[in-house]
Amino acid sequence: MSNLFKKIASKKSGARIALAIIAISIFTASVGREVYFTKVSVVPKKDSVASVKAFMQVYEVLTHPRCMNCHPAGDIPLQGEDSHLHAMLPKRGVDGKGVYAMKCSNCHQPTNSPGLHTPPGNPNWHLPPADMKMIFQGKSPRELAKQLLDPATNSHKTHEQLIEHVSFDKLVVGGWSPGEGRELPPGTHKEFVAKFKTWIETGAYVPSADAKAPIKKNR
Repeated sequence: MSNLFKKIASKKSGARIALAIIAISIFTASVGREVYFTKVSVVPKKDSVASVKAFMQVYEVLTHPRCMNCHPAGDIPLQGEDSHLHAMLPKRGVDGKGVYAMKCSNCHQPTNSPGLHTPPGNPNWHLPPADMKMIFQGKSPRELAKQLLDPATNSHKTHEQLIEHVSFDKLVVGGWSPGEGRELPPGTHKEFVAKFKTWIETGAYVPSADAKAPIKKNR
């Protein structure tokens, strides 16, 4: 009898373990589904009004001297709050880093140089390359939005890669740390990224042809 009871107890114990494993599996699967649906549910809905409004705020940053001075219409970078031609008249070059002995890195060191209005720094200081100039200067809101969305003119980036670029690229982030005596772009970098993401995630709508660029304050 003793052995019989042991066998029965052993079978009951095995059954409990099996049920526990099944319960854990069901719980794990349900948690996985909950996480999945949570991710889906937070994707913003398309909203043309919110999208265009967000881009117009993005546009203010992109056409500010801290951004636009390295995205000129020509092959010479711009300089100063009035975006005049760079005093040294350096040229873009094929890779955007200058030509011959006049390279960007000659003056633009890995970090900002100390002192008022001295060259700002970055280990990879450059203009966009000659085959992908990414011009911001003189672009209307509609023109700039279309340029940013087109892989043929945005360095072959997807929407997700555009967001990653404005979020983490050191030259972009450096616009908010330009060295002594220079004006910062509107808002913070975090706010800029948030507006950029809103523009993309609510549909990446392009402003109408008659959308007016914000009036620039006197600098």
